[in-house]
Amino acid sequence: MITHFTPLASPAGGALIGLAAVTLMAFTGRIAGVSGIAAGLLPPIDDDFAERLAFIGGLICAPLFVLLATGRLPSLTIETNTLPLAIAGLLVGFGSVWGNGCTSGHGVCGISRLSRRSIVATLIFMATGFATTFLVRHVV
Repeated sequence: MITHFTPLASPAGGALIGLAAVTLMAFTGRIAGVSGIAAGLLPPIDDDFAERLAFIGGLICAPLFVLLATGRLPSLTIETNTLPLAIAGLLVGFGSVWGNGCTSGHGVCGISRLSRRSIVATLIFMATGFATTFLVRHVV
């Protein structure tokens, strides 16, 4: 597996995520927790459906903006087959529900508000990710 060092793109992406979170908070008073926003697209439909749809639509359309700006889509390589990918997706979804939020809500917005619960949740997310990566690459 090849990993590219991206000293400019990575901080720029992080800054854009932070800017999006601050903008959402400033204009709506809401935390940019993607799992909560996405869950709000499911029934029962509330008054914020259009805002939620626009937010998720922006996430989905982001590669198109990269294409317009650079002339090419971001490269993406997934080095696994469908079954492990589906299992991973289900585990992430379960973890988001069980942890009462996802990495965007806890890691970006919660830590910036110095929420103890978010700091603990993010540390658990990270430790689990480190352990899983180690096990998959070195044990399994």
